[in-house]
Amino acid sequence: MKKTTLFTLSTAACAVSLAACQSGIDKDKPINVVFILADDLGYGDLGCYGQEIIRTPNLDRMANEGLLFSQAYAGCPVSAPSRCSLMTGLNTAHSQIRGNQEILPEGQAPMAEGTFTIARLMKQTGYSTGLFGKWGLGAPNSASVPNSMGFDEFFGYNCQRQAHSYYPDHLWHNRDSVYFPENANNAQQTYSQDLIHQHALDFIRANKDKPFFAMLTYTLPHAELNLPHDSIYAQYDGLFEEIPYIGKFDHEQGGYNTSRKPYASFAAMVSRLDWYVGSVLNELRALGIDKNTLVIFTSDNGPHAEGGANPSFFKSSGPLRGMKRDVYEGGIRVPFIAWMPGTIKDGGRTEQICAFWDIMPTLAELTGQEFTEPTDGISILPTILGKDSEEQPQPAYLYWAFNEGVKRQALRIGDWKLIRQVADGVETAELYDLSQDIGETRDLAREKPNQVSLLTIKLDSIAGS
Repeated sequence: MKKTTLFTLSTAACAVSLAACQSGIDKDKPINVVFILADDLGYGDLGCYGQEIIRTPNLDRMANEGLLFSQAYAGCPVSAPSRCSLMTGLNTAHSQIRGNQEILPEGQAPMAEGTFTIARLMKQTGYSTGLFGKWGLGAPNSASVPNSMGFDEFFGYNCQRQAHSYYPDHLWHNRDSVYFPENANNAQQTYSQDLIHQHALDFIRANKDKPFFAMLTYTLPHAELNLPHDSIYAQYDGLFEEIPYIGKFDHEQGGYNTSRKPYASFAAMVSRLDWYVGSVLNELRALGIDKNTLVIFTSDNGPHAEGGANPSFFKSSGPLRGMKRDVYEGGIRVPFIAWMPGTIKDGGRTEQICAFWDIMPTLAELTGQEFTEPTDGISILPTILGKDSEEQPQPAYLYWAFNEGVKRQALRIGDWKLIRQVADGVETAELYDLSQDIGETRDLAREKPNQVSLLTIKLDSIAGS
């Protein structure tokens, strides 16, 4: 594989101490990192991003106490390749996983043995590392399970296909299966997300006196649309009863079966995710480690329209075009919030462009590591710490590819974005100026053929590298 952008921190040996002196961080305490990854949560699904129906008070508070990114991107418009970009710091021109390739009876295509991941990056500086939630990057017993990729502890779903059920027959704790016979025959007694959340909190508590890196990869609000009606649900009740809904059309009855409430269920799932985030932030405060813990919240791709979900009703993509599986903005631009009291200024908002492949070099700089692995990313730590704009490097380009069904590619350079799609052997090219047209409503390809040609040459060079 060709090395692309090579990010090197040649003078960053004391980066953490330097950042501490300049930002009020206790320099004697390493900075913990909690990375929270939602599943299929749209750019417009949170109140702080304009959502008007679903309640997300904890994430809104996190944004009010932290920094909200308006131009953050996932690695791909679907889960597995997006997460691979996050794990490896590489875009889909250079990463190993390019689609949701399934393995039976359980798991997805693995990364190669020995792949350098963000967990390995953190672990080599003495951090305890844990992942709690969905993996989707290698089948059980392969060389690419979390415990072989740098995570000390793993609890959750190995397989993203099996993660479609919130009441599974089993989960994984490290390399061992944990079975739930009480969920047999659709009994729905043990709800996976609550159990995953509890394991995440236990990990944070157990490591409160030493540096830790925790990834919380909840499945919410991915379909199926299903959750318990319990005390957490009750905190947001009243709203859900007011949301109109459409059930499945019942041909025998000649109308809609209203025994299901998919709209209300989707809203409740987003709100439950919001409750989990609030629980994590409160726990960090209670443990007295909030000021030395960087929390990042984001989503793996745009919103879905599966299992009865209706992103149009909730305006889940906000002002953006498209959704999951699209390389339009709605499929790849995601919510992204950074929180660290006393270090990140309250209520900040930035238009700094960033993508999943930037997380690896950002964490390298945060932990003061010289980083010479191949990466397509840049460190966004200067933006997170509120430094002057000249201290923040800018991406040369951003590239996405998704080849399941219609072949889709997208390239962003500055505010120009080229989209190339091939369907039934027919290739089309679209050009958008995101500075004037965030919703990608006006295709400028015919008006600016020279710009299309220049971006196409660059896209081909990236895709072939």
